[in-house]
Amino acid sequence: MRTQSELLLALSILFFQSNLFCYALYGPSSPVLQLNPSNFKSKVLNSNGVVLVEFFAPWCGHCKALTPTWEKAAAVLKGVATVAALDADAHQSLAQEYGIRGFPTIKVFVPGNPPVDYQGARDVKPIAEYALKQIKALLKDRLNGKSTGGSSEKSETSLSVELNSRNFDELVLKSKELWIVEFFAPWCGHCKKLAPEWTKAANNLQGKVKLGHVDCDSEKSLMSRFNVQGFPTILVFGADKDTPIPYEGARTASAIESFALEQLESNVAPPEVTELTGPDVMEEKCGSAAICFVAFLPDILDSKAEGRNKYLEQLLSVAEKFKRSPYSYVWAAAGKQPDLENRVGVGGYGYPALVALNAKKGAYAPLKSAFELEHIVEFVKEAGRGGKGNLPLNGNPEIVKTEPWDGKDGEIIEEDEFSLEELMGEDAGSKDEL
Repeated sequence: MRTQSELLLALSILFFQSNLFCYALYGPSSPVLQLNPSNFKSKVLNSNGVVLVEFFAPWCGHCKALTPTWEKAAAVLKGVATVAALDADAHQSLAQEYGIRGFPTIKVFVPGNPPVDYQGARDVKPIAEYALKQIKALLKDRLNGKSTGGSSEKSETSLSVELNSRNFDELVLKSKELWIVEFFAPWCGHCKKLAPEWTKAANNLQGKVKLGHVDCDSEKSLMSRFNVQGFPTILVFGADKDTPIPYEGARTASAIESFALEQLESNVAPPEVTELTGPDVMEEKCGSAAICFVAFLPDILDSKAEGRNKYLEQLLSVAEKFKRSPYSYVWAAAGKQPDLENRVGVGGYGYPALVALNAKKGAYAPLKSAFELEHIVEFVKEAGRGGKGNLPLNGNPEIVKTEPWDGKDGEIIEEDEFSLEELMGEDAGSKDEL
């Protein structure tokens, strides 16, 4: 007969073995791929094939009963589809993102589609047949030219900008443009559903509003910085980049586009036409602008303040009309920036004159018609389409520092009258008369 201590030891061993079995439904030699938060993205979300995932709990009786069937299915489908398992008890947060509420739950991941629940019989044959059905559908999509590479949200054709901790400040926070940014997680079902709509919106808003996306699995710091607590979270970075506002509208391309255009209307800076008074103005206004329109206006003595203001009002009207375009507008009085005038061929045919300048490409195009509103509008439209007859700038023009116009009429400096004797001195009176 065993002693009390021997019985206690035997019970302890049984208890240990029981728990060991519970927490090791699939051993190291199992054909079932064992998942965790570290490999879930690479093995499931970025897989190019069909993946069947069992979400289980080690203490679940139904999970234990499914184990031999699931391992046999993994062996049968080896090389055809991936059969995997995730301990939802050990990795609760990941399981919660997929809405796991009972065990075992089987979800099927197909590239390019959100995961779906497997509702069939839990036997090897129906599991294998369901997997083959998904594979056939995947092959059909590929034969028809549908992109199904991995389960990544952003296709290669999307114009949404990939943002991270290295480029976020430079591209978004320091920009004067309107940005709408999606913070997502690769495993998030709602994010997958949003993906095609986001891509469509980004492409349709090209040249008007910037759309970007942040993978919060890889960018925890940005997620924390902007207090992102759920996925997808969409933030709008408008005029005040320090206080982005959340987008809470419908998650469809049309709704996102309408919202973006409304925000663009309210966030766009008021148009301005700036006097070119030095190299700092040139750098700020023309250095990064897609097109910088430079007007050369008549001398103030020729146009007076009233005439100059009319020219500036014309330019301001044009700037207002094209305020959503990445253009800038500057002006200089005749002769104030001689090197720039020389390089763009201004002066010989009079003032006012207007040129479209692309500082990055070192090219310009002159307005060849009259300096009138309708002609200027057409000129700006043509320049935006790429222009015709663009000419090389031939180096960087020297911009000199000048005093800004005070808004007043010019003054003619009157010199004192003088006599010939004053000019010639004593020699004027000593000359012999002819």
